[in-house]
Amino acid sequence: MVMASLRRWSVAVLPALLLAGAALRASASEPWTSPTPEELSMTSQPQAPGASAVYLYREEKTDDPDQTYTEYVRLKILTEGGKDLANVELKYISEGYTNFSLSDIAGRTIHPDGTVIPFVGKPYERVVEKMKGFKVKSKVFTLPGVTVGSIIEYRYKLHWNYLLYSSPVWIVQNDIYLRKGYFFWRPLDRPHYSYDQQGQRTDFIAFNAILPDGSDVVTPNQPKGMKSFFGGAGTTLQVTVHDIPPAPVEEYMPPVRNLSYRVMFYYTSYKTVDEFWKGQGLQWSKAEDEFMGPGSAVKAAVQQLIAPSDTPDQKLRKIYAAVEQIENTYYTRERSVKEDKAQGIKETKTTDDVWTNRRGTSEEVTELFVAMARAAGMKAYLMAVTSRQTGVFFREYESLRQLNFLIAIVDLDGKEQFFDPAWRFCPYGQLGWQHSNTWGLRQTVDGAVLARTPPRSFRDSRIIRVANLKMDAAGDAAGKIDMKLTGSPALFWRQRALTEDKETVDRELKEELAGTLPSGLDLKLLTTGGLADYEQPMTASFEVKGRIATATGKRLLLNADLFEASAKPVFSKEKRELAVWLWYPLSAIDGIRIETPPGLSVESVPAAAQVALPKMAGYGFVATPDGKGITIRRDLQIGETIYMPKEYPELHNFYSQFQSKDQEPIILKAAAAAPSGN
Repeated sequence: MVMASLRRWSVAVLPALLLAGAALRASASEPWTSPTPEELSMTSQPQAPGASAVYLYREEKTDDPDQTYTEYVRLKILTEGGKDLANVELKYISEGYTNFSLSDIAGRTIHPDGTVIPFVGKPYERVVEKMKGFKVKSKVFTLPGVTVGSIIEYRYKLHWNYLLYSSPVWIVQNDIYLRKGYFFWRPLDRPHYSYDQQGQRTDFIAFNAILPDGSDVVTPNQPKGMKSFFGGAGTTLQVTVHDIPPAPVEEYMPPVRNLSYRVMFYYTSYKTVDEFWKGQGLQWSKAEDEFMGPGSAVKAAVQQLIAPSDTPDQKLRKIYAAVEQIENTYYTRERSVKEDKAQGIKETKTTDDVWTNRRGTSEEVTELFVAMARAAGMKAYLMAVTSRQTGVFFREYESLRQLNFLIAIVDLDGKEQFFDPAWRFCPYGQLGWQHSNTWGLRQTVDGAVLARTPPRSFRDSRIIRVANLKMDAAGDAAGKIDMKLTGSPALFWRQRALTEDKETVDRELKEELAGTLPSGLDLKLLTTGGLADYEQPMTASFEVKGRIATATGKRLLLNADLFEASAKPVFSKEKRELAVWLWYPLSAIDGIRIETPPGLSVESVPAAAQVALPKMAGYGFVATPDGKGITIRRDLQIGETIYMPKEYPELHNFYSQFQSKDQEPIILKAAAAAPSGN
C-alpha cells in the first residue's frame, strides 16, 4: 500500500521497484552469451540441491541520464517445475506524471544439444489496474520450446519520459541460485543537489548494503568502504557478485525481502541519520497537519456525534465508530476521476473532503480519525509505520518509502493509546498485528520522532473451540462444535468477508476447522455471528459427525485433543538459521466433552501436563474420565512473537513437548461380557 500522505510532499519514483516481473526481447545489435559445454550439460547445482532452476547470469543497469533501465537474464531449467519460468510477465506504469514504456524486448531458448529457438512472438498486453492519475499495464509471453535442460535468455529496456530524482534498489538475492550477477547505476549528472551559503554542495548519494563477504559497491575515485559520496558527471556505481544461494525459506520467518542481499541507494542532504529523520519528519508532519486541519466540515460532524456530558473515551468511541463507516477503498476500489465527476464527488484535498465524500484511502481514513479527535479537543497524532507483514524497519536506510501504513495515537486522560481505524474492523484501542511491535515515524507537538508501537498481549487474540460429542461403540460420533474468536483471528475472517462472498467465507471456515480434526469427519456450518461487529467476538457453530476413534481389537484409540488430530507439527527441525517471526501473541483454549456408550470404559488417559517456556509461552492439558465419558481441556498461550536463533532450541523443545502431548492416545475398552448363568 503506497502512502498517500508521503506522496503529498515527495514525488520520487523508483523505476526498479515498479517492475513486478520480467519480460523479453532485446535489441538485435546486442549479442547473446554463447553457452559453455558445462552449462548445456549441467543437470543440477551442487550448492542448491533440488533447485528447479539456476540463474547463470543476471544483469541490471539503471541509466538515469539516458532514462532507461535494462535487464538481461540467463536461466538454466533443471526440473519440470522450472519450466514455469518460461512464462514471463512485466508490469509497468503506462500513464501518469511519468510514463514508462518497453522496447528492445527479445529472448531465446537453447536446448541441451545447442539448438537455438528465438522468441519471435509478440507479448500480450493487458491493463492490470486503473487508478486516479495513472494506469498499470502488463506484458506477458511464453518462451518457446522450453524443456528440462533448456537455457532461456531474455532482455528488455524500460524507458521513462521524466527526470527521476530517485535511486535504484538492487535485489541481489532472491529464491533462485545466482551463479553470477552484475548491477550498475549511472546517476543524473546534475540531480537536485542543494548548496549552502558558501556555494558548497550539501546533497550527496548514499547507500545501505547487505552483501556477502568479498562484495562491495564500487564507485570511481572513492575509497573502498565509503557509504556516501558526491555524484556528478561520469559517476557510476556497480557491484559484481557470484555464487549467491537462494534466500532462506523457513516457517514463520521475518519478511525475506528485508533479509536477502541487497543495495539500497538514496539521495540525501543530511550529514547524519538522526538529522535525516528529524528533518524529513518535520516536513512530513507539517504536510499532514495541513491536510488534516480539522476544517469546518469535520468540526461540525464531531459536534453532531458527541455530547458535552460524554467522557473522553465515550467521545473517541463514537468518532471511531463513525470513521469505521467511511468507505475504505483498500477493501473496495478507488474510482477514476471520471467516475467521481459523474457522481458529483470532488477531489480530496483535506479531511473535510474525506468526510463529505464518505470515502477515502486507508491513509485518508486514519487522517480523518486524527482530525476528528483533534476537533473533539484531544491531543492526537499520526504515525507512519513499517508493516511487519511486509518488511522490517531499517533506521540507517534514509527513505520514507519503507513506511507504508498510518496508525493513530490519542492521549486519553494523560495516557497515549494506539488505534488502527483504517484496518477495517480492528477493535477499538488495538492495532492490527501487522502494525504492532514495529518501528515508524510519529508526530509530536513540534515535529516527528522515530518510535516503536506497543506489542500485543496474548489476551487480545483468543481462539476458543468447544466440542460436545456423543460416541457409539464403533467409534463414530455426532454432535456440535462451537468456536469463538477475538482479536486477530476474528479480524482475519471479518476482513475476508469484506472481499469475498459469503459462500467463499463459509467454505474456508469449514476447511480450516476440518484441516485439524480427524480425517473423514463430516462438517456442516450452522451459523456465524459477529462478522461485522468489531466490539463482539466472532462465532461459528458446526454440526459434526463421523469416526473419531480407531479400533484395535477390543479397544478404541482417539487423540488427546481432537482439534489437533490432523495438525501438522511446527518447529520440528532441530536447527534454524533465521529468527522466528510469529504473527501475534495468542491464547487458544480447547474444551472437548465426549459421551461414551454403555459397554465402553476409559482404560487410560494421557497424564496431566504443564509445559512452560519461561516468560514466553505456556501449555496445559488435563483429561478427566467420569464414568459417562471424558472431558478434555487444553490451554496454550504464546506471549512473544520474535525468537532469535539462539532461543530456537528452547522454542523447538517447547513445541515438541506439547505437540507430542496433543497426539497421545485416549484408550477405551469394551467391558467384559457377563458370565453365563448356566
